[in-house]
Amino acid sequence: MPTFNQIKAILSQKTVGIAGAGGLGSNCAVSLIRSGVGKLIVADYDRVSPENLNRQFYFRKQSGMKKVDALRENLHKICPGCLLQMHDTWVTKENIDLLFSVCDVVVEAFDEAEQKSMLIEYMLTNLPDIPLVAASGMAGFGRTELIKIVQSGNLYVCGDEESEISEENPPLAPRVSIVANMQADIVLQLLLKDAF
Repeated sequence: MPTFNQIKAILSQKTVGIAGAGGLGSNCAVSLIRSGVGKLIVADYDRVSPENLNRQFYFRKQSGMKKVDALRENLHKICPGCLLQMHDTWVTKENIDLLFSVCDVVVEAFDEAEQKSMLIEYMLTNLPDIPLVAASGMAGFGRTELIKIVQSGNLYVCGDEESEISEENPPLAPRVSIVANMQADIVLQLLLKDAF
């Protein structure tokens, strides 16, 4: 088995893109930085909101801040020297190449189904050689045995693929964090698969 220093030496040369900095994106980013990924490129247009602190890696005093600025602040507290390229922007078909074409792997971490579909379709069509790690189905609590990873070519989808977010089935920290960390783990597997 490789040592942490061997793993970190390889990961330090890698770049991962994260589309979205909410519950999935912020928690996935933390795990990737803690694991030693060299550079993150994160895009999100939103601001930190107190009602989302139940599942996002932000703090009450950061309420109102742009998520990319708050996430930069938090990630630098974990790893002061980490390389972060943060974009306060809405991810669109027009800027996906500009944002993520240099990445070794991209993580889809959107809330909206329409945005998810747009990114997946664009990446599979226009950047098919870059693995995409997406998420679907993480709302509510319990039923962790239903959470899985489904692979189709260079697309990996984490979640139970059925738990839609609603008033009666809100996104809560445990399941959101499980899926975010599954995404991070797949990213690590992809970045290290030919190394050892």
